[in-house]
Amino acid sequence: MSVFALHEIKLSQEFNKEYVKIQEYAEKGRTEEKYLLELINKAISVLSQDKESGVKIPRKLWPEEYIKKYDISNLWKYNLDSYWRLIYTISGNEIQFFVVCIDFMDHKVYNKKFGYKSK
Repeated sequence: MSVFALHEIKLSQEFNKEYVKIQEYAEKGRTEEKYLLELINKAISVLSQDKESGVKIPRKLWPEEYIKKYDISNLWKYNLDSYWRLIYTISGNEIQFFVVCIDFMDHKVYNKKFGYKSK
């Protein structure tokens, strides 16, 4: 018998602010924002089922701003598609886990923020 766990999803204040903007633009018919909103919503659904469905980011790559602002002990990346990334952390204890969505960005911004060299 397998245990099916749902994890509560929380949005950081900054993430929520940008998410609301994307929703507003999508409601006004902006195609790119509709697409991005669909990607984010799908990711949130997946992460609520499997908190480790992203890729764990090595500690040495963590941006200092995330460490200071969110006091993280782990950091994950979820590829929304080949261009967009969602950044999250997992918090909680053995009984209840929370997936906290911290940020979303395009691949170019992700590379810069995490110190990857663009070719």
